[in-house]
Amino acid sequence: MHDESCVFCGIVAGTEPASVVVAEGDVIAFADLNPVNPGHILVVPRLHAVGLADLPSNTGGRMFHLAQRVAEGIRALPELRAEGINLFLADGVAAGQEVFHVHLHVFPRFKGDAFRLSSGQRRATRAELDAVAQSLCQLV
Repeated sequence: MHDESCVFCGIVAGTEPASVVVAEGDVIAFADLNPVNPGHILVVPRLHAVGLADLPSNTGGRMFHLAQRVAEGIRALPELRAEGINLFLADGVAAGQEVFHVHLHVFPRFKGDAFRLSSGQRRATRAELDAVAQSLCQLV
């Protein structure tokens, strides 16, 4: 299933330009047009899935496996200066998702880069953590 208005579906179909790293089976990896750092790659399913709830779990597993391989490649390129790797997936507007086709970001990190993920969160109490865990264990 493809969505004609989705840029990632266009990349998958070959009608939109992309710098493809690898395309295999039901997943594809290509360079992000707005990279956090050089070497920022997106891993997407070929099928149009808006969010995680729409994504078959086996496809999600293949996305993660490809992301691991991409991360290994990123680390092997000295010019990318990768001292670490971030994997990031935003699911929904409130999470920062901007393109509504599931995608997993893989990007190199190095000391002094400009990327920050800080929300000033507070430390939870054990009681709060236990309550959430207990509620979730009934649903998962």
